Amino acid sequence: MSLELSRLSRDIGIQIGLLISRRGTVEFVIAGTGGGISIPELYRRRIHPGRLQGLRLIHTHLSGEGLTSEDLTDLAKLRLDMVYAITVKENGDPGLAYGAYLIPSNGEAKVWKTLEPTPTYRIDIPFDTFISSLEEEIARSQAALSAGANEDRAILVAVVPSLSEDAKIAISEFQSLARSAGITVMDTVVQRRPKPDPKYVVGKGKVLDIYIRALAVDANILIFDHELSPSQARSISDIVDMRVIDRTQLILDIFARRAKTKEGKIQVELAQLRYYMPRLVGRNPSLSRLAGGIGTRGPGESKLEIDRRKAKDRMTRLEKEAQAISRKRRLTRMRRQRSEIPVISIIGYTNTGKSTLLNSLTKSSVLTADMPFATLDPSSKRLRFPRDIEVIITDTVGFIRDLPQDLRAAFMATLEELEDANLLLEVIDLTDPHMDYRMQAVDDILSDLHLEGKPRLKVFNKADRCPPDFAETVAGRYGGVAVSALDRSTLRPLIEKMEAFFLNARSRG
Repeated sequence: MSLELSRLSRDIGIQIGLLISRRGTVEFVIAGTGGGISIPELYRRRIHPGRLQGLRLIHTHLSGEGLTSEDLTDLAKLRLDMVYAITVKENGDPGLAYGAYLIPSNGEAKVWKTLEPTPTYRIDIPFDTFISSLEEEIARSQAALSAGANEDRAILVAVVPSLSEDAKIAISEFQSLARSAGITVMDTVVQRRPKPDPKYVVGKGKVLDIYIRALAVDANILIFDHELSPSQARSISDIVDMRVIDRTQLILDIFARRAKTKEGKIQVELAQLRYYMPRLVGRNPSLSRLAGGIGTRGPGESKLEIDRRKAKDRMTRLEKEAQAISRKRRLTRMRRQRSEIPVISIIGYTNTGKSTLLNSLTKSSVLTADMPFATLDPSSKRLRFPRDIEVIITDTVGFIRDLPQDLRAAFMATLEELEDANLLLEVIDLTDPHMDYRMQAVDDILSDLHLEGKPRLKVFNKADRCPPDFAETVAGRYGGVAVSALDRSTLRPLIEKMEAFFLNARSRG
C-alpha cells in the first residue's frame, strides 16, 4: 500500500492521507496540498478519556520532513490510535516512515511518544494487541489523574503585563473563584505580554500548547481571566475541542448558583442574556459546546439556543421586571425617609464576613459560607441602639475587582440602596494578606458608583485571629474598629461608634 500511495502522491504533487480503522478498512481518503492535509470532522464519539478514536492516520510528506507539529497536534486532539508520515522520494518510492502514538499521562505536558524513523517495509508492530494494551494503560492513568476531581476540571489562563504583586493577587483570586464554582483547577497558565493577542488572547501557538497540556492532565474546560470577545471565543474554539469560557461567564455561573429569590434570579438571567446576546450570531463553536456545566447554569441556561428575536423579547420582559423591582425599592426608600429611619449599608469585598456581621448585630440567620459570593440576595433587618435609635441595616452583594459590566447593570437596583444609605459599614478581613489591595478595589468601585463621599466606617473583622496589638493598630490607623463578627461581645465598640454617628447627625439636624 505504501508504494502505491507514495507514487500517486508524487505524481499529482499533493499529500495524500488515509484514515484506517482497526479492522484494516480505509474509512477516509484525504487529498491535501503540497504542504499539508486537512482531516475532516470525525463523527465517532469515543469520548471516554481512556479511549482512542479507533483510527490511525497514514499520510505522505513530499519534502522529506518528519512529523510536523500539526501531525502531533492532530494525534492528540483527535485521539488517533497512531499517526505515520511517509516521506516520498523524487522517484516516487517511499522513504522513511515517522510514527507517533499517545502515551498514558502522568500529569506531565508530554502526551505522545515518537518512534525511530524506519523504512516502511521494516514496520512490524502487532497493532491490535499494542493498541488494546495502550488503551488500558491510558484508562488507568486518566482514572488516577481524575480521582477526587470534580466533573469540571479546568486549566486557568491569565495574561498579565508583568508578574507584579497586584497580578499575583489577581491570579490567586481567579483560582479562588474557580474553586468556588465547584471546579477542580488542574493547572494555571500565566503569560506575560503587554496586552492580550487580539485574536487568540495568548497567541495561536500558546493556545495549542495549553490544549496539549489540557489533554495531558485530563482537563475539560479552559477559563480565561480576560473577557473574551465573540470573535476571540470562536478563534480559540476552532483550535481546542473543549469548553472555553471567560471570567465573566465564571462569575455569572457563581451568581446563578447563589440566587435564591425571584429578584436575584431575574437579575442573573438578565445579566446572562446581556452577555450572550452578541454571541448568538450564527454557529458559535464556543456556545455549541456549552451543553452543561460551568458557564451554563442558572435561569439563563435554557436561553442559550434560542434565536435573537426570542432573546430580545425575553430581555425586554426581564428589564420591565427589573424596573418594577427598582420602583418598589424606591417606594420603600421613600417610606423610610418619611419615617426618618436611618439606613446603614454593609459593604465590602466578597467573602469578608458581611453576612456574619449582619447576623451578629441583628440576631438573624442569613446564609453564610467561606466562599466568594456566598450570599447574593440582599437582606434588610432592623437594629435598635441602646439610646432608642432605630435603624435599617442592609447587606449587599460583595464587591470584586473588575465586576463585569453586565452584572453591574443587572444589579443596579440592588446597588441603588447604597445611594440612600446614611452610613456605609465597610467590612475588611484582617487576616487577608492582600487587605490593602481589597480596600483599594472597594474605593475604586465606590468611586465608579459616585459614592466616594458617603460617610463610611471601616470594620476590621476576624480580630480574634490576629494579635490584639495588630488589630487595634490597623483599626486606629483608619479610624475604624476591630471586631470578630462571630463574637457578639466584641461588637460593643462598633455599636457605640454607629450610635454616636447618628446622635451627632441628629444634633446637627
